[in-house]
Amino acid sequence: MNAEKPAERTRSPEKTTVSPGRRKFLSGMAGAAGGGCLMAMGVGIYSRQASALPALALRPPGALPEPEFLAACTRCGLCVRDCPPGILKLAAPGNLIPTGTPYFTARTGPCVMCENIPCIKNCPTGALDPKLTDINDARMGLAVLIDQETCIAFLGLRCEACYNICPVAIKTDNDITHRAISLEKRHNPRSDRHAMLLPTVHSEYCTGCGLCEKACILKESAIRVLPPKLAQGKGDGHYLKGWEEREKHGRSLIGDQLELPVRGLENKPLGDVRVYDEPPSNTDPADTHGSDPEDKQ
Repeated sequence: MNAEKPAERTRSPEKTTVSPGRRKFLSGMAGAAGGGCLMAMGVGIYSRQASALPALALRPPGALPEPEFLAACTRCGLCVRDCPPGILKLAAPGNLIPTGTPYFTARTGPCVMCENIPCIKNCPTGALDPKLTDINDARMGLAVLIDQETCIAFLGLRCEACYNICPVAIKTDNDITHRAISLEKRHNPRSDRHAMLLPTVHSEYCTGCGLCEKACILKESAIRVLPPKLAQGKGDGHYLKGWEEREKHGRSLIGDQLELPVRGLENKPLGDVRVYDEPPSNTDPADTHGSDPEDKQ
């Protein structure tokens, strides 16, 4: 007979005790590491936001150039609070705009051009320049006709929505002279009976309010208001504009110029660029071929 083995006693693992001081130290280190990671993520997101402002996000009137604006703006939100029509918004995290900074979008909420400019008056840091006292001198952006293929006016139909809504104009008792947007009369190549009235933006007067973009009747606006840096190029200093130099010096710097005839456009009024398959009845056929007048003798 096998003798019964005495039951083996199971030993419970020895418990290691951690001193309260060490536990507190480890908890503090873990919290610091987590906080550092969150801070690094936040700085990374913010730096990516601040690197480029989205094309359709516009700053309030009087905003300093973007780097200076971001340095001066304290994200207090007073300009947003005191915007009468409520079009200004504060950027939320993930908006691709530096968080907490004010902006507006022309298509959904354009600037209504308040004469007293309350957003500037309530800015405590000068991020919105207090020297701007006339809203017509604001340069929030620049309107650009970005799609001529869908613009109703370029299709030969009459549409003056952006022209009529533009607030930058000189009003008299008998007439209104629009300065930021004008209608340029052009010949309609599809019809000799109707002219095209094409909207043309004049950058020296455009405030970038966005009312024209909001008023565009198309589903996707053919005219957009973009930050000036994106909308406008910059000329090189070595290019001279002849008409400006002539006005400055009282004469042309290159002397008298000989106007040469253009084949097919002889005897045409200035601005008439139509080329006829058959010469008009009141035009000498010989002239349409650019022949020398001495050949007629």
